[in-house]
Amino acid sequence: MGQGIGKTIFVTGVNGHIGNHIVEDLLSNGYNVKGSVRDLADPKKVDHVIAHAKKLGCEQQLELVQGNVLDSEGWTQHLTGCESLFHTATIYATSGDGQLIIDTANKGTDNLLKAASEAGIKRVVYTSSVAAVGSEPKGVVKDHTFWQTNTSMPYVEAKTESERHAWKLAKQFDLDLRVINPSGVLGGGFTRPTPSTDIIGDALAGKFPMTIKIPMAFVHVKDVAKAHRRAFEVEEASGRYILAPHNNTTVAALHRRTRELYPKSKAPKLALQNWMLPLAVFQDWVSGIFTKKRVLTRQIAKGIMRGDSNYDSTPATEVLGIDWIDSDTTIRDTVEAYQ
Repeated sequence: MGQGIGKTIFVTGVNGHIGNHIVEDLLSNGYNVKGSVRDLADPKKVDHVIAHAKKLGCEQQLELVQGNVLDSEGWTQHLTGCESLFHTATIYATSGDGQLIIDTANKGTDNLLKAASEAGIKRVVYTSSVAAVGSEPKGVVKDHTFWQTNTSMPYVEAKTESERHAWKLAKQFDLDLRVINPSGVLGGGFTRPTPSTDIIGDALAGKFPMTIKIPMAFVHVKDVAKAHRRAFEVEEASGRYILAPHNNTTVAALHRRTRELYPKSKAPKLALQNWMLPLAVFQDWVSGIFTKKRVLTRQIAKGIMRGDSNYDSTPATEVLGIDWIDSDTTIRDTVEAYQ
């Protein structure tokens, strides 16, 4: 049962794509899990999480509590008696209330890391993103020393600011902080698609008449879950761990491979040339007039094309011991979740 016997890990946001896989991974390795959701009465937030414990026959090892990371009260009590905090809760969205996305990341980090310190927890595993690492400059391998400079999207700003804040709090409270920076998280096991999984889901639904050659790196969600656990278990682990095993690729290449694996799917055959990207920005602007949602602004498009998806995942391989799930399996698991 692994190293988890008798140890309880607190996980925020257990209903999310990453969070619920962390629960499954921890339970499979003998840990007790205490997890938070915003609404215990919502079956969409709890049923799939409890299902992991039922499947493994260890329902007594899972406890769910209700909590909003924007609330400063109650977290210390929830965390007391836990060995570690895995903080995954955030809003992963490319549109919507930008300020809420930023506040949830920053205030949530503040509230949870302070509570961890007050509860006597020393080791914290924190879910960040390659959005906080950045994609620039092009042609350079981005490692743990790189930080995002283009924060034109609220989500990117949120992940960058909140991770920087986490490091400050770790120093202030003397926390042993280990940070996970996943690239696009694919794979199944979600109750609600994410912007990452929808890159495949929308293609399958025929929503892309043409694909775009914008940089992308990706990783299987099960590897992300394992990396969180290993970051806690490996004594010598420290700093940031980029999870981008399938890197230096593009959305267009991902769509092309999806179509090769599923020839009857609606995944787009043709790719928009980069010089035509302003056309995609204009189309997004027109669409935004009616939907009130903008995804691809001119500033975002320029930022995308200045960088690439060339990341260094070596520390996660060597220190955390991740044996990466291959790209085709990652694509297949994502596709099958939509079928």
